[in-house]
Amino acid sequence: MEKYMKKLYFTADKTEKAQDAFAYLTKTFGQYSASKADVIVPLGGDGFLLKTMHKYITKGIPFYGLNLGNVGFLLNNYNPDRFLEDLENSQSAILHPLKMTAISANKEMEALALNDVSLFRHSSQAADISISINGIERLADLICDGVLISTPAGSTAYNFSVRGPVLPLNSNVLALTPVSPFRPRRWQGSILTQDTEVLFKIHQPYKRPVNAVADYMELKQVSEVKVLMDKSVEIHLLFDVKYNLQDRIMDEQFI
Repeated sequence: MEKYMKKLYFTADKTEKAQDAFAYLTKTFGQYSASKADVIVPLGGDGFLLKTMHKYITKGIPFYGLNLGNVGFLLNNYNPDRFLEDLENSQSAILHPLKMTAISANKEMEALALNDVSLFRHSSQAADISISINGIERLADLICDGVLISTPAGSTAYNFSVRGPVLPLNSNVLALTPVSPFRPRRWQGSILTQDTEVLFKIHQPYKRPVNAVADYMELKQVSEVKVLMDKSVEIHLLFDVKYNLQDRIMDEQFI
């Protein structure tokens, strides 16, 4: 990171803790507009960081998040006395989002996902989903509660909770993970290269409705969902040099 970085844009969640930090940091280090800043500094939890990154995803400005929430896996510790020093010595992790194209009966939606693209059943009946990889159908009928594709950065989140693999940041792969599969009962998912195009088709979408979610953007009752990593978009996420994202992902595998 360039030394003595001065042009900072702070943005905070609505919690009292985040707002107090915002007041202190802007008074101490100043406040530039997002368009003129060298670094965007979100103050909050992982969810607030994701929303901030989505808002400015095409600006090419690095993000240095500070944890004023709970888990803060993608965030740095909030140490106001060391803030500028930690920022100046931070390391960058480059993230590429997944691009989701979802189709329902009356709408088509494109969205980017930094963590994962998820499909979930939206009724009492299990979803029935076929999965094609690069134009070849690999699974004709996945009877399940859902299925998701995760990036390495997102592999420690919901993907890990449903027994998906944790992916090293530089592995250049994606995790395809079922959620409560009923048939085939023993299918536990797949590891895919990052240039893979995945197509999900929902059988009986009205009888067995399925919703598609890219991070927090949702389209209901989809009939088809295509997912591909978008290498044209780069997000630079800055981390304390003492505990970077690669280290965090490694630690998650041994907890």
